[in-house]
Amino acid sequence: MNRQTLWTYDFTVITIGSFISLVGNAMSNFALSLVVLDYTGSTFLYMLFQVSFQLPLMICPVLAGPYLDRISRKKVICTLDFLSAGIYFLLFLLLQGGWFSYPVLLAFSLVTGAIDGVYLVAYDSFYPNLITEGNFQKAYSIYGMLIDLSDLASPVSAVIYYEMGGAASLFAVNAASFFAAACFEVTVRFQETHMDKAPKQAAENAFGQFCRELREGLDYIRGEKGLLLIALYFMASNFAGGAEQLQLPYFLNHAARFAAWPVAAATLYTILCNFTTAGRLLGGAVQYRLHIPKEKKFSVAFFAYAALHVLSGTLLFLPVPWMAVWFFMEGALGVTSYAIRSAAMQSYVPDNKRARFNGIFQMICFLGSVVGSLTIGALAEFLPERLLVIVTNALVLAAVYLFIWRGREAVQKVYNRDV
Repeated sequence: MNRQTLWTYDFTVITIGSFISLVGNAMSNFALSLVVLDYTGSTFLYMLFQVSFQLPLMICPVLAGPYLDRISRKKVICTLDFLSAGIYFLLFLLLQGGWFSYPVLLAFSLVTGAIDGVYLVAYDSFYPNLITEGNFQKAYSIYGMLIDLSDLASPVSAVIYYEMGGAASLFAVNAASFFAAACFEVTVRFQETHMDKAPKQAAENAFGQFCRELREGLDYIRGEKGLLLIALYFMASNFAGGAEQLQLPYFLNHAARFAAWPVAAATLYTILCNFTTAGRLLGGAVQYRLHIPKEKKFSVAFFAYAALHVLSGTLLFLPVPWMAVWFFMEGALGVTSYAIRSAAMQSYVPDNKRARFNGIFQMICFLGSVVGSLTIGALAEFLPERLLVIVTNALVLAAVYLFIWRGREAVQKVYNRDV
């Protein structure tokens, strides 16, 4: 295959804009978690706060998908980034004045979750169009590394939060980052054509047309067994993500276990998380340079899925140095599986159906997140965090076998392609 250069003007611009907004978001999201934990002191209220963000992430993508196959995804991305800048600046002003209200923060989380839910579908559907032929795996390895580089901001946010006595300044940074990202994104030159391929406007009312197009999206994913099995596995995997959210509360609730380390437990946790970032950066760099043969992609992804749940299930039982090793391996395996899966799926689905597919896929995934967070958050009120983590990941290992291994013939058709 004659590969074109990946670093076109549009790809460079979207990469810079994405990185700026990811850094700001990483800082403010971690700080907001600390705010909720410090003010409420409740693991359940903390998990409920996470659910208030995840619930619209489950609902809004599937609602937005049919519309995003008809309208400019670029305009939606830019508009939502400008809107997010304004919302986070408002939160900065409120917290700067010493304000705190848990119910209002829940409402804020619902709004930002709704924005992110629509944004995810628009971005995931627009981004593949900016990748030149033959460079999908490279592009998604880069995007995975951007996510990990932005995670380096978490320890910085923890230090600022504790040293400056609050999170207000971090929200000002996030507002500025969203505004800057939007300014980059409006300069993308790609001319969208998916609107021309959308079904012709029907005589039925708007709601009837929406339902019909949504049904077409559901029929598409049901008819593609490989895509359906991948989605079901990630629903189970995101359920296990509810157990991963117990890691920060575990460090805060068992700070005495980490007393020998010369930093606060929350700061130690963010430092350990950066070993995940280091692993993902190394894994992403390998993905960028090393072309995985198409016939090996399924095997690599399957191994990564299984190993990730073994690592996640046992991590909290380890001494701190071994936790660092486990986090590093999680990062390397995570970015590898992410690049294979994202490149395969986004290149497999036709552009004029991509938003509806991404909306339904996100809904299925976040359904797992919401149910996992609610279930595990409630159980964490009276069961040990480590028990919940290991049992949850053991159950999801069964899902790896059921959906990925037993359905390997269909999944291989999606993964084992040269993209």
